[in-house]
Amino acid sequence: MTRQPPKAKNPVKAARNTLRIVEALTELDGAGITELSRELDLNKSSVHNYLSTLEEEEYVWKDGTEYHVGLRFFEVGAHARHRRLLYKVGQPEARKLAQQTGERANILTEEHGRGFYLCKEKGDQAVQVDAHVGSRVHLHNTALGKVILAYMPRERVEMIVDRHGLPQTTTNTIGNREELFDELETIREREVAYDREERLNGIQCVAAPILRNDDVIAGAISISGPTTRLEGDRLETEIRDRLEAAANIIELNISYS
Repeated sequence: MTRQPPKAKNPVKAARNTLRIVEALTELDGAGITELSRELDLNKSSVHNYLSTLEEEEYVWKDGTEYHVGLRFFEVGAHARHRRLLYKVGQPEARKLAQQTGERANILTEEHGRGFYLCKEKGDQAVQVDAHVGSRVHLHNTALGKVILAYMPRERVEMIVDRHGLPQTTTNTIGNREELFDELETIREREVAYDREERLNGIQCVAAPILRNDDVIAGAISISGPTTRLEGDRLETEIRDRLEAAANIIELNISYS
């Protein structure tokens, strides 16, 4: 039976429509009133009222006839990130990892069944990828996400899959539950996860869990880079050892902060 996300007891329609407009502006990279009205099936006068209110409160800005998400959302997001202990203690270790390996170091946490990048540190050889700090991603197709799922109760993982599915992003993406749960069992046994071009072609990744002192998963840390550089002993031994050492330091700092 499909499990549904928790429902608001008394949902506020205006608040929901406001958020739909903000999300549409983000996905469309800016839009005018007519386009938003058509996209969201709202009448133009309502869309105009929502947008003018958001503009007055400085959450959107207008360029000609198009509206765009404003930087005030960045202020809100930065606050949300900085209040996370995982970010405070993890970012210095991620920076060291990036410097040591020359690749990209990442920290991910889970919220509402999706992964959010809290930190992305760039080494001197790191390649540019599509995700950035604050990006929201599925959990089943990244090393970071899989290692988080591996340390969750099975029922919680089932709920996440019910809600968000297992969308394919490359030919290597895990596409069914049986395969996913087999992979999660392997991850728990070896205590690291690998992403072998499962989210992006040409990119591999290895991730380690970050656990609180009550053994609850707090997030994950990873190193990612081109398949041509992250392979063999370098991926399986050198980078894995550095990664596990960094995760251990973060765990200790979380426990005693």
